[in-house]
Amino acid sequence: MTYISRDIEKELKKISAQFPVILLTGPRQTGKTTILKHLFPEYRYITFDDSTLRLSAKRDPANFIETLQTPVIIDEIQYAPEILSYIKMHIDRNRKNGMFILTGSQIFNVMAGVTESLAGRTGLFELLPFSFKELVRIKNKNTIPKDALGCFKQIIRGFYPVPNIEKTDTKAFYGAYLSLYIERDVRQIQNIRDISSFEVFLQILAGRAGNLLNIADLAQSCGISQATCKTWISILENSRIIYLLRPWYRNKAKRLIKSPKIYFTDTGLLTYLLKYPDAETLQAGHAMGSIFENTIVMEFLKKKINMCLNSNLYFYRDSNGIEIDLIIDNGLSVSLYEIKASKTLRQDMAKSFRLVESAGIFKEFTSVKYHILSFHENRIPLGGNVTALPWWDA
Repeated sequence: MTYISRDIEKELKKISAQFPVILLTGPRQTGKTTILKHLFPEYRYITFDDSTLRLSAKRDPANFIETLQTPVIIDEIQYAPEILSYIKMHIDRNRKNGMFILTGSQIFNVMAGVTESLAGRTGLFELLPFSFKELVRIKNKNTIPKDALGCFKQIIRGFYPVPNIEKTDTKAFYGAYLSLYIERDVRQIQNIRDISSFEVFLQILAGRAGNLLNIADLAQSCGISQATCKTWISILENSRIIYLLRPWYRNKAKRLIKSPKIYFTDTGLLTYLLKYPDAETLQAGHAMGSIFENTIVMEFLKKKINMCLNSNLYFYRDSNGIEIDLIIDNGLSVSLYEIKASKTLRQDMAKSFRLVESAGIFKEFTSVKYHILSFHENRIPLGGNVTALPWWDA
């Protein structure tokens, strides 16, 4: 496969020289192994997808690590978490930076093990599918598709490397991806016996992308218990199939207990689950706005992760009906975004901004900026601190 440089490369190289261990998590098929082999060609490579190596590590983790030549890349560490404590002991005896690079496809499970065993010794990274700006680097693709139809064509294709670099049939890729995901990851995390119910759950969840997560309603729609629904949501979030965007509140504790919004980390998978045949049908469909919003939120998340930005993503919704699609909290400053799948700008698109400003909701910040993102080609000041931006210029 042709190698396409990734925005995360600079930080990966820099931090690998500062820690004994690097952990790179992210969904399957995002290119974790590819980027590591490219950046660290001198490293030995092993994967716990190999059952022989996996069993060897699990049966005698002490000997496995003791006889392992470093520096080394160990793929899919979640299959043999027993070795983490022995990696710690090995590092403490022979501390050098850049000794181990670990990858994992189950974010929370892997992070829990690393936090417990390798705290203070590990640089943490995550790799999501391509961003629009990364896709520009593919041969014969010079610019981001700025027209609506071009944008929706990319949304349908998705952002995983294989369908973009190898031009694999999109439906074939996502069909195989789902089968692989269910068979290897879902059964690894929890033994779900009724796979057909889980597949129905995924499809119903896709129809709620961009909306608040309502466990009771979702469980009822799927014919499962609320406990099962919560477990399945956790599995999907753990594998980074979905991303839960938390609400912004002055009281930080509320951000954790209030309902989040559901987004899929890849729109190709999302539109496959929703059975959209092509970009034209998507553009004319009722879910067009929610799926475009999903796309833009993921672009901001990829930017935060790839550049290791010290910022947090939220949305805002209150009992007075004021809603803001996306909030980037930078600590002292905050940027608010309304995401509109439209080419025509209207003054009422800034209504929520005026309401939050008059209510002083974000008065604690030294700087508050308001942005409307749309398909309009130009950057236009709309009065006050409100600026309309082309979505690709955010």
